Order: sequence, then structure tokens, then C-alpha cells
Amino acid sequence: MKKRVFLAAGVAVLSAAVLAACSSGNANKEANKPVTYAYVFSSDPSTLDYTVSGNVSTKQVTGNVIDGLLENDQYGNLVPSVAEDWTVSKDGLTYTYKIRQGVKWYTNEGEEYGEVKAQDFVTGLKHAADKKSQALYLVQDSIKGLDDYVNGKTTDFSTVGVKATDDYTVVYTLNHPESFWNSKTTMGVLAPVNEDFLASKGDDFGKPTDVTSILYNGPYLLKGLTSKSSIEMTKNQNYWDKQNVFIDDIKLSFFDGQDADSLGRGFDEGHYPAAPLFKNSANYERLKEKYKDNIVYGQQRGGVFYISTNIDRVNYNHTAKTSDAEKTSTKKALLNKDFRQALTFAVDRKAGISQVFGDEVGPRKLRTSFTPPTFVQVGDQTFGQVTKTELDKLDNVWKDVSLDDAQDSLHNVDKAKAKFESAKKTLQADGVQFPIHLDLPISSSNPDFIRQVQSYKQSIEEALGSENVVVDIQQVSNDELGSMTTLATSNANTDWDINAVSGWTPDFADPSTYLDVFDPTSGPSLLSALGVAPGTDNPVIKTVGLDKYKELIDDANSEKTDLQKRYTKYAKAQAWLSDSALVTPVYSDGAQMLVTKVVPGSGAGGWVGDKTSENSYKYLKIQDKIVTTKEMDEFRKKFADEKAKSNADYQKNLDRHIQD
Repeated sequence: MKKRVFLAAGVAVLSAAVLAACSSGNANKEANKPVTYAYVFSSDPSTLDYTVSGNVSTKQVTGNVIDGLLENDQYGNLVPSVAEDWTVSKDGLTYTYKIRQGVKWYTNEGEEYGEVKAQDFVTGLKHAADKKSQALYLVQDSIKGLDDYVNGKTTDFSTVGVKATDDYTVVYTLNHPESFWNSKTTMGVLAPVNEDFLASKGDDFGKPTDVTSILYNGPYLLKGLTSKSSIEMTKNQNYWDKQNVFIDDIKLSFFDGQDADSLGRGFDEGHYPAAPLFKNSANYERLKEKYKDNIVYGQQRGGVFYISTNIDRVNYNHTAKTSDAEKTSTKKALLNKDFRQALTFAVDRKAGISQVFGDEVGPRKLRTSFTPPTFVQVGDQTFGQVTKTELDKLDNVWKDVSLDDAQDSLHNVDKAKAKFESAKKTLQADGVQFPIHLDLPISSSNPDFIRQVQSYKQSIEEALGSENVVVDIQQVSNDELGSMTTLATSNANTDWDINAVSGWTPDFADPSTYLDVFDPTSGPSLLSALGVAPGTDNPVIKTVGLDKYKELIDDANSEKTDLQKRYTKYAKAQAWLSDSALVTPVYSDGAQMLVTKVVPGSGAGGWVGDKTSENSYKYLKIQDKIVTTKEMDEFRKKFADEKAKSNADYQKNLDRHIQD
């Protein structure tokens, strides 16, 4: 099954890198005085094999210890990493990367193992293909011959379009032009692997708790990893770009989410260089008053958390339903678009997320379009503006709904009631019994998120009437919640009706990174979000119209060269997805209330890849004093102009990479 990076609610909130806010400034550390970054992590790496895992739990480590061809600079532009330069053929089908000489592989003890060569990138992709990597979907249809190799039509990897033409040149041949190809090169599936070391480790390569199971060519070495306890990394003193590594040691402690107050308390006591402030923590009011001149807010990022509907539930181990009639009635209701839209307009998203983040933060995090409205530009319009035009054509109910970020334009009780009444007439004629019971799972160990779903329950039942709809909250363990939602392996695991704990982060710089996740034949979120196994002839796919959605995304993906046309077609697909109400976007990652000593502007930028501020500590700087609100506001004004100029220069310079 193809999978991308999934986020469980709460994990992204606690990501240490989120605390960087936005990222140039200078921090002068004392000579020879080591700098330590101490914070928390919320999920153990499932593997250290960076070529096969697409999970955040792995990337939090491997994004710091493995370098690929390119990486993100502070403005989110792609810059050389192991590849010192690259060229693209005029037809857009051949990418040639020149490997930087002198980049070395090291053991976790810092002992040199060998030089990183072009062949290592070939070995890495072959290993990913042989191991059926979770992340193969990123490149399987892109690289010539790879799909045939993965599907067993050929057993000769030399037929795949990746070649080391000499020790320092690796060439990729694509099936079709991809303007966003380079944005994939920071992902682990395209990272290098030393062939001799791989052979020596065999099946133990990337063993999750064995820090000796991989080699290192990145800014840090993994020194220790203890399950649900600690992750320790130290600066690679022989790293090829060590002048851009300003933190010497990283020490992360396991955090299960039960004591959110410990984060702000840890900052206050000098243990953490930054921390979010949570509404329900015991010290919230005290810290907010103490640091009132230092409160800053992170900016919204590319991750999106959403409420989704299970349209093909088959398992009822966690349910309040007492009869088959109730099960059948719920399924019929969730297959009805008017009913799903009624839920979308009934749920008070702002009230729900404010239970976790507070009244000041909640509205800042709201997201109404699954694809962020500013993700790409379509001529002189944003993607969101084009989507809104298409959405308004589908149903008048969307006319006054804004798709802009940080807007509370969905919650509308009158619309919810109207859509429900329309649905009820149809459902009653089909023998549906009311009230409809909706099982909603949540972790029993996270009180903030229990309050969040309790808020959702209250707003839905108040808007639609508890005689019509009842939300039954099912408290389960963290492990159960994961296996039921983001880590589900079949629809037998998706034991819920509505789900409010899943999220998505983009992998590359194209709208397809969001919208293809619901492709009914291969979508990596189809199972975890909608309870439907991809690639089947399940009749519910046609019932909810996902076959039509498939036509829209296929049409968009068929446009390879005219980006304005491509994005416009994907905007139509986004409009269909919004109108379907199969998923209701709720909030983004980022936009958190913070206190921080992280230097504004330091760290990697951008929303996509394994080398962003979500995963990477390279370029990050810590200063002695706490950043003030005024300093951050002044910085952001300056940084916005710098970023716009840098992005424009980057686009202009792309032409120099095209071969004559």
C-alpha cells in the first residue's frame, strides 16, 4: 500500500522544529561552548531505513543525519547539498546531478567509512524498490522503467532510469516532464545508500533502535535511541558543510501528551530553548503574563488536520450501536452528501481547536481548503482563489464560504439544518432510523483532545438535534487509535464513523501532493481517511462520486507542461473535494503561541521534503535572550520582502540549469 507522511493530532503541535517560528539573524555563541537543543518527541521511529519509511517518526531523525541531492534554504528554495549542481534537458525528461567530491559516509562514532558516490543513489533507489518502500508512490510513475521493476515486469534494475555515469554524476530519466521533480530529491526514497554497508547489514539495515544499522553523511550522528525514552544526536565534526551547523547536541525526551504543562514549564526553568503555551496547562495564565512581551505566533504551514467520514465501515469493536439497524442507518447516512455537508456546517471548528490551543490561537490555525490556498500561484491568482470560483459553480451554499486561511466561514447552523432536512427526507425513504449514531475515537491519555472532540459533539448535536444525530466518543489507547486511523492496514481496522485525529503534510511542490491522496485506485489516505481500500471495485466509490473525482485528478495530472492549466484543473478537483464533504479541513500545523530563543530566520524553510523546519536542525541558531513580540513583528516584515525577492531570483535562475 502506498503511504505518505501521516500526522496524528498533537504530534505536529509538539514538533520541536515548529518552535522555530519563521526563520535570518545572527546568534554569537561563546567560543568553544557547546550548544544543546533539548526538547521532546512524541513517536518512536518505526525504522531508521530512510528509503522505505514515509513516517514523521523516522524523518525526525533521518532528516538530520542523511543528506540527499538538494535541500531547502531559509526561504524554502532548493539549494545544492550532496549534488553541487544540476542540469535539466530541454524536454524536461533528463536530470543530471553533479555529486560534490569529498562528501563522506561515517559510522555513528564518526569513523570514516567511504566517499559518497553517484552509485549510492542508484543503490538507494533499488533498495527502496526491492523493499516496497512506503514512499515509492513519489517516484514510481515518474522514473522511467521503475513501475515495471516494482511490479515484476522486469527483474533487471539497469532498465530503470537512474544511472551513475561516473563516480560523481547521477542521471535520472523521467517518463514525463515534472516541474516539481527537484522538490522530491530531499525525500528519503531518493537518498543514497552505500552498497557494501547495505550488504553487510542485510535485513538489519535501518533496524529502528540500532544506531549502528545505518551510515551517516548528514550534519548529525545518531548517538542513542531508546524506545519511548530518548533520542540523542551530536554534530558530525567532519560534515562537509559543518559551518552551517550551529547546534552541537540534540537531546529529545519522550512525551506522551498527558502533561502539556511540562513544555512551558521546561522553558520557564531553562531546560528548553522554546515552547508552545497551551490553554489548558496549569501555568498558562502565569506564563502568558510573565512573557507577555515575548509571545510570538508561528505562521501557518502546509500540514492540514481534518475530520473525515468512514464510508465503508465493517468492524464494530468500539461502538455505542446496539443493533444492525443502527449500523446500516449510519452507513447510509454517511454515503449521503447532504448529510455529510450538514456535519461540515454543524461542527464548530474554532470552538473545538480552541479547547486545545486557546481562544487566541485557535482562529489563527483554521484551514478550510485541504490544499492550502497559497500553496501555488495560478497566474495572478492564488490556488485558493481559483478553487473558490470553481466551488461556487457547484452549489450556492458555498457562496459566502471563504477558503482563505484563518477564517471561520464554515460553521453555519442554518445551512446545517437545511442540508440535514434534505438528507433526512431521502434517508427516511430508504428506511434509515434516527438518531444516527456516529462513533468518534480519541486517545484516553490526551485530555486536551478529549475536550476537543467533546466540543465537536456538542456543536453537532446542538445544530442538528440529538434526536437526529448523536456523536458517541470512544476513548481508546494511543496504540489502538493509531491502528484504527493513520496506521490502518485494512478497512477491518477503521473501526469508527467520523475521525478527527488524522492529518497530512505535503511531499513535493505540486497540488497533486494533496489531492492525489484520495485517488480511489491508489490514494494513500483513502483507507485511513475514508475507510476504503484503494484499488478495489467497491461500489461505495461510485456512490460518493470518487470515480468522478478520479477523472478530475487524472485530467489535471495529464497536463505536464502548462502549469497554469494544470493548477486550474487541480483547483476543480479541490472544489469537488470540498463540495463532497468527505473530509472537513479544520486546522493547519504552525500558528502556535510560542516563547522562544530560536533566532528568527534561522533554520530551513519551505513546506515540502525531508529538509524543512519540521525535520531539520541544520541552519538553526539559538540566542541567549528570549525573542520579543516587537522583534518578531519587525523581523517578519523584513523577512517577507527578503523571501519574495529570493523566491523571484530563484525562479529566474532556474533557466540556467536547462541544457542547450
